Amino acid sequence: QVQLVESGGGTVQAGGSLGLSCAASGRTSDYYAMGWFRQAPGKERELIGGINWILSTYYADSVKGRFTISRDDAKNTVYLQMNSLKSEDTAVYYCAARTRVWVGIPTDITAYDRWGQGTQVTVSS
Repeated sequence: QVQLVESGGGTVQAGGSLGLSCAASGRTSDYYAMGWFRQAPGKERELIGGINWILSTYYADSVKGRFTISRDDAKNTVYLQMNSLKSEDTAVYYCAARTRVWVGIPTDITAYDRWGQGTQVTVSS
């Protein structure tokens, strides 16, 4: 059973940076895609970006140019580097994996079949 554990959340001032990690119990190179999602209070969980098995990446418009997703298969870890943070980036951040065959990077939340427990990111203004 694949397990995902996020870490690195915390509180940062607006304009600052924060890095999140998602450690997988299995080999990240075996996953067809991994995504980062976030859920703010009262809002639906949304995809902010993903990376697939050939290292292609996708970013939502809201984070494009500010957030970067990378993967270190030697450490079975996926990273989310967040720069120029804004108060509206405050949310619980989740990583997720697509372990079954998929072409590209799923943008539908239901396509992901493994989830981490989430980590809180708070951006103070």
